Order: sequence, then C-alpha cells, then structure tokens
Amino acid sequence: MSRPTLDPTETRVAGALVEKALATPDAYPLTLNALVSACNQKSSREPVMDLSERQVREATERLMRRGLAGTASGAGHRVAKFRHNLDRALDLSRRELAALAVLMLRGPQTAGEIRTRTSRLADFASVEDAEEALWLLSDREDPLVVRLPRGPGQSADRFAHTLSGEVEAAPTAEAEGEEPENAVPVAGGPTLAERVEALEAEVARLHAEMEAFRAQFE
Repeated sequence: MSRPTLDPTETRVAGALVEKALATPDAYPLTLNALVSACNQKSSREPVMDLSERQVREATERLMRRGLAGTASGAGHRVAKFRHNLDRALDLSRRELAALAVLMLRGPQTAGEIRTRTSRLADFASVEDAEEALWLLSDREDPLVVRLPRGPGQSADRFAHTLSGEVEAAPTAEAEGEEPENAVPVAGGPTLAERVEALEAEVARLHAEMEAFRAQFE
C-alpha cells in the first residue's frame, strides 16, 4: 500500500501497538485499557500525551478501516484486543518496524539512539545495522523515513518518520547565521544554561585580568 498519513493520535496508537508487540509479546494483543496506558506512558514518549479512552478507541477504529490495525477476539479472548498490521501493510522487517516505532513514539533520533532504544524490540548489533534499517525505510518510492539536516552542536544526523506527513526541517542556525529564538538543546551540544555559565565564567576571567593590569599600572 502507499504511505499512509496519520494524525498524532493515530501515530501514537500505532507506535504503541508495535512497541508492545515486539517488546512484550506475551501481553500482546492489547486490551483497550492496556493500549490507553501504553499511549500515555511518561517514559519513552515524546511528547507525553494524555489521551482519553474514547480518543484511543476512535483512532484505533480509523487505523482498522485503513488496514493498519485489527482485533484478536474469539476463543481465549473475553474482550476485544487490538493488534497492528504495519509490518504486513507496509512490508517491513522486524528491524525496520522497530526503528519506525521508536521514531513514531519519540520523534527524530540518530542512528545511535535508534540502536540503543530498540534493545528490547530488535537486534541491532551495531550502529551500522541501525543505519541500514533507516536507509531501507528511506529508500522507497514513498519514503517512510527522511534524514534531517544536522543542526548546530549536533555530531550525528537525525532521522524522522513521514507517517504524519512530509517533514519540513527548519533551517539550521549556521544557515541562518543566528540561533533560532526557541532553539531546543540537542544531544551532544551545550544547553542554554551551560552556555550562559561559560559566558559568565569568561566575563569573570576578563574582569580579573583587567583588575590585575590596573593594579600593575597603579
């Protein structure tokens, strides 16, 4: 099938179903209550969301109508349980599915972060393995992943999924010649507080040198 376009709630529901299918297969498929809890986790989620049972149920129904999710009911299931169909619908290997799920749940990531954060979902022996999965996701007629321009202070490229529409990366500070007003600190680079602290230390050092020169002249 062609690449679907999901809204934020659908993206969270689909990503949560994939994560639980790979990480905790014994507790999968998920009941509606378990799916709501998975969507609203406070850890391993960016952004953290507070979805209601109704929002999750309606998003799941929309995914089901598009062939991206289904139910497991009948013998052994007293209540309906939900599962994803992303692997079959989008023709994804386990590694590709794991990498995509992390991007859906946590936003843009580097290949190194993908390798670390998929430890319970798939076997990436090296960063190169993660890069290969990301490349396979991007090397499609309708890419599921795109590489983002490297921003100031970033030592590695980040990747983002396209299931919520085309990704428009903001111009980097280097390209604009200045830092964006609401720049977000990135992994590997100094935070705003660290930069302010460094500037204050530099000002203090220069002030001390001026006082020393003044004392010599006097």
